[in-house]
Amino acid sequence: MIIFSAQILSCNNVNDKTVNPGKPGKDELADLNSFLVQKDKERIQNYIERKNLAMKETPSGLWYNIKNEGRGDYFAENDRVVFEYECYLLDGTVCYSSKIKGPREVHLGKSEIETGLFEGIRMLKPGGEAIFILPPFLAYGIVGDGKAIPPRSVLVFEIKTIIDSNKNNK
Repeated sequence: MIIFSAQILSCNNVNDKTVNPGKPGKDELADLNSFLVQKDKERIQNYIERKNLAMKETPSGLWYNIKNEGRGDYFAENDRVVFEYECYLLDGTVCYSSKIKGPREVHLGKSEIETGLFEGIRMLKPGGEAIFILPPFLAYGIVGDGKAIPPRSVLVFEIKTIIDSNKNNK
């Protein structure tokens, strides 16, 4: 009888470990994050190669091609920026477009804007045009926007800033 009880207890301990393995540690999450960032970079590089784009990458991971930097001063914190845009996924699916929603207006540093887009706009001047590719961690992350942008999406933004005489209207 004692041997039988010991076997049952040892089986339960084994089963508990397999059923409830515990939460991943910091190292495991860091490794997973590094893996996902590397996979996103590979997807972006494949897209750039397929589309034969001349893109550069910033230290933060934003990819950009400045078609025309525009004229005047570069956009800075607190500037009002109005731009036409098309935002789409790597497969070409359009998520948002100024053709449908109208131009977008932001106040840099005051408006909610994708981190990568904020960085990219600051590379432009009024009238500037660019293509920006935002990996998920510079866009909507692992959750998407709950509307047109799926979770973990790489976004392509083609934008053209509109020349505005009130550019520094704060």
